Amino acid sequence: MNDNQILGLNGEIMAQQYLKKQKYKLLEKNYRCPMGELDIISKDKDTIVFIEVKTRTSQKYGLPCEAVNFTKRQKIEKSAKYYLNLHNMNNCNARFDVIEILDNKINHIINAWETL
Repeated sequence: MNDNQILGLNGEIMAQQYLKKQKYKLLEKNYRCPMGELDIISKDKDTIVFIEVKTRTSQKYGLPCEAVNFTKRQKIEKSAKYYLNLHNMNNCNARFDVIEILDNKINHIINAWETL
């Protein structure tokens, strides 16, 4: 594992711990499908939440959330649709969140973008 992979893994662990404290139910982590990968799939009350985790040690390349660009969002959306279809959850409430971790501080962006 290289330093960036270790940083990303640590960020995902921090995000999972944060979500647990917020009473989210973890459904999947690092879910892989033919469309791509979803970092975290969780449930917040009656809503399925697809969460992209971005971790940085500095703002040298911008805020972590800025890395979730249009192309990345499209891959996440296709993967989310695949997951919902596979689990017969097409009629469920769903949303996309981003958890950005910058210098070990968590910023949870709820409903970061809308589609589905």
